[in-house]
Amino acid sequence: NTVAHIQNNVPASTLNLSQFNQDQVNQLIQQLQQHIRFILLQNRQGKTRLAKYYVPLEESEKHKVEYEVHRLVVNRDSKFTNFVEFRTHKVIYRRYAGLFFSLCVDITDNELAYLECIHLFVEILDHFFSNVCELDLVFNFHKVYLILDEFILAGELQETSKRAIIERMSELEKLE
Repeated sequence: NTVAHIQNNVPASTLNLSQFNQDQVNQLIQQLQQHIRFILLQNRQGKTRLAKYYVPLEESEKHKVEYEVHRLVVNRDSKFTNFVEFRTHKVIYRRYAGLFFSLCVDITDNELAYLECIHLFVEILDHFFSNVCELDLVFNFHKVYLILDEFILAGELQETSKRAIIERMSELEKLE
């Protein structure tokens, strides 16, 4: 893979993009800019309750990814870490009650930082829905996506302050 070769072997200061075709350049830019590839919230049975992709994937590929990620995390013993290699990336997941919160990130990204992100997202959901449960996610999916977009935008963490996100959500609630 040309992009992987570039990322591993060419210093950024000496990179000459004119030697690559436009598709390769676009692929390189996309991979260098995005940290989180997708976020999945799935129950123990494998039903996806929330899916947000920050990379373009075909619908059939999305279903395949959701199935594979569920298989990886649901059968994993709790004494193992919450990080697992997935294709050329890694999935960081955490289980809360019957839901698995999974993030797919670059293999070199900091796992503990993303585990904290998952926990912060759950805390915000818990505050917003007053003890969140799976049904809250199902019946208020639009609000969950709104919270997620306040927190993560285009695969990048935008806000890490729980207070700031909750205040923004309260302002949006007043507009309704």
